[in-house]
Amino acid sequence: MSRIGKRPIPLPKGVTATVSAEAVDVKGPKGQLRQALPPGVSVALEDGHLAAKLVGDALLHRKYHGLARTLVANAVQGVAEGFRRELDIVGVGYRAEVKGRQVVFALGYSHPVVFDIPAGIDIAIDKQTHVTVTGVDKQLVGQVAANIRSLRKPDPYKQKGVRYTGEVLKKKQGKTGA
Repeated sequence: MSRIGKRPIPLPKGVTATVSAEAVDVKGPKGQLRQALPPGVSVALEDGHLAAKLVGDALLHRKYHGLARTLVANAVQGVAEGFRRELDIVGVGYRAEVKGRQVVFALGYSHPVVFDIPAGIDIAIDKQTHVTVTGVDKQLVGQVAANIRSLRKPDPYKQKGVRYTGEVLKKKQGKTGA
C-alpha cells in the first residue's frame, strides 16, 4: 500500500466534496473542480476528511493509489487557496501587457507575440516584466506558465528570455586545458 495514498486529505473550512464512483467534485471559495479517479481507487468522505482506498489488491491498480490521493489533494488545495506561477521577462525592450483575454508580448521578434488566456486562468503583469499566472487547477497553471516560457526560452549566456522567478540558468562547462 502506498504511504502517500494512506494519508488523509483534510477539507479546509468552506470546502465541500461530493464523491461518486468515478470522480470527486470539490467546491470552495476559489471555484470548483471535478477530479476523475484512476481505475482501482475509490475515495470516501470520513469525519471531515477524504481518504483514498484501493478497491482490490491487484498489482495493476496499486500504482494509482498515491496518484489518486495527490490529484484529489491538489483539487482541494486549488479550490481553497489556488495555485500561482511567477515568470520574469528579461531583456532590453522585452515586455508584456494584458489586452482583454490576451497577453501581448514583445520578445525581440519582428512582430508582437499574442497569447490567448485559457478559461480558468488569470494573468497579472507587474512593471511590464513580471508575469503571475493564477488559477485553481494546478496542472493548467503549470502548463500555461510553461507555454509562456516557451515563447522565448531563457538564454544562459545573454541572460535574456522568459524564465521562472528564481530559476537559475546553467551554462555548459568550457573546455579544460590539458
